[in-house]
Amino acid sequence: MRSSRDLPPFPVSTGRMRSPTGQVLLRLMWFWMRAFLILVAAALPAILMTGSARAEFTVCNQTLDVVNLAVGQDVDGTFQTDGWWTIGANHCVDVLREELSNRYIYVYATDVFGHAILEGSTGMCVEKRRFTIRGIDDCWQRGHILARFLEVDTLEQIRWTFFLTGRDP
Repeated sequence: MRSSRDLPPFPVSTGRMRSPTGQVLLRLMWFWMRAFLILVAAALPAILMTGSARAEFTVCNQTLDVVNLAVGQDVDGTFQTDGWWTIGANHCVDVLREELSNRYIYVYATDVFGHAILEGSTGMCVEKRRFTIRGIDDCWQRGHILARFLEVDTLEQIRWTFFLTGRDP
């Protein structure tokens, strides 16, 4: 039979630290780990909010086709059209990233061959390539293409999502 004198000063197989120094180090490590986690938890919402831009006008393509989209809106008292955004089937694109200040946003969409798939009654100017055009009058005379944009009533909301379904909205 073994006596307590034959045993080592601390248990070898349990993996627990018995020395006062080891316990202090373990408590310090736990304290700093908790402080770090609290700091991360407090800062995470601020990091997430500043890291991503919130879309204020989003267009979701719920058709089976890729579409090209142009958008018109009043900018400083003059209508302006911008294009093109390419939106894959069953995808959404953030078109305007600032809060909406206009009640009406105008949209026009074509298929990949340039054929209109979403038209309205408001004539505005577009181009074949990427564009920003100020003014909607005399499109042909100014070297642009006249397109019929659909008026979307955002009900004076600051954020809006428009769903392109392939059927009349």
